[in-house]
Amino acid sequence: MPEIRNMTMNFGPQHPAAHGVLRLVLEMDGEVIERADPHIGLLHRGTEKLAESKPYNQSIGYMDRLDYVSMMCNEHAYVMAMEKLLGVTPPVRAQYIRVMFDEITRVLNHLMWLGTHGLDIGAMTMFLYCFREREDLMDCYEAVSGTRMHATYYRPGGVYRDLPSSMPNYQTSKWHDEKQVEESNETRGGSLLDFIDAFTARFPGCIDEYETLLTDNRIWKQRTVGIGVVTPERALQIGFTGPMLRGSGVEWDLRKKQPYEVYSELDFDIPVGVNGDCYDRYLVRVEEMRQSNRIIKQCVDWLKANPGPVILDDHKLVPPRREEMKDDMESLIHHFKLFTEGFCIPEGEIYSVVEHPKGEFGIYLVSDGANKPYRLKVRAPGFAHLSAMNEMVQGHMLADVVAVIGTQDIVFGEIDR
Repeated sequence: MPEIRNMTMNFGPQHPAAHGVLRLVLEMDGEVIERADPHIGLLHRGTEKLAESKPYNQSIGYMDRLDYVSMMCNEHAYVMAMEKLLGVTPPVRAQYIRVMFDEITRVLNHLMWLGTHGLDIGAMTMFLYCFREREDLMDCYEAVSGTRMHATYYRPGGVYRDLPSSMPNYQTSKWHDEKQVEESNETRGGSLLDFIDAFTARFPGCIDEYETLLTDNRIWKQRTVGIGVVTPERALQIGFTGPMLRGSGVEWDLRKKQPYEVYSELDFDIPVGVNGDCYDRYLVRVEEMRQSNRIIKQCVDWLKANPGPVILDDHKLVPPRREEMKDDMESLIHHFKLFTEGFCIPEGEIYSVVEHPKGEFGIYLVSDGANKPYRLKVRAPGFAHLSAMNEMVQGHMLADVVAVIGTQDIVFGEIDR
């Protein structure tokens, strides 16, 4: 008898469906997976160590680069950790702006996930549809922070600046005639809030389009129903959070269970799955986009009605305005001290956590009273999800590995840290 042995093969790190630099070592019996061993560390940038070597306020930009699809949510956890140790509370308007941008970030993240997950499983059109809406939301990022990805918009004590009163408009060019540009600029005549308001009005229709393409599509269901099933008990044991946990039927959402900022004032629901398979996690995330849209709309209405300060007026934490800095000696000193030494945070330790699009994103911060952290530890949701890769794909076919990686919504910046 010939000796039959399992074949070992590499999946990634350059595989188009590996979503970044994931290398899976798969042990296979023909087409069936016996064991999957994720190899991580190919994107290690030492974020935690870097943050321990520079002043607190200079590490906010590093947080954007952890999960680079959910930029502002990462900043939020870090900024909240600093605020808790300092004992300061940002103005209410700043809290509403933060919640609104957290939810815009959640929609951005889920659109990216839906487009790429669809592409992995063969639904080409999804990618183009999702990026159409992402473009508008990226413009909102750019309007408030000047950059489309790594915003560094949240600051200890509030946000960098108030929402702009006008949106940039498209110009005619050799690719776009006047009629096309006029259509594109239709919603850009007013302020950023008007632009976001117009987006929330049309976005539910866009989600209906995605659902028309996928939810009852038999190929989509064949590829996702019953794949990568995780029971609620096992999901809790492994440390799943976010849509991965809710997809298994556990109703746990920090925005409801441990509200922060102004989430307790807002009206929204927590979508929960039943079977804990890839299809349920898809349905949970799609419904989350609808709920986020509701939250954004409520924030827009509140922000339109309530002007006010968006950051504390404490120059030990917040740099003075440029006009003051150029005119007033004391403001110049504050400015100089803040941008060279930063500020000191009282001794203590804190675990600050937000409901990130992918799950529970936490920052454990230890201060020894200096101007930089004694220790910073990031609790990334994707790390726990990836650790379950082996048991989620055992007994499935090679093609299902792609579906499971997609359903986990993995981004490697936060896993390798």
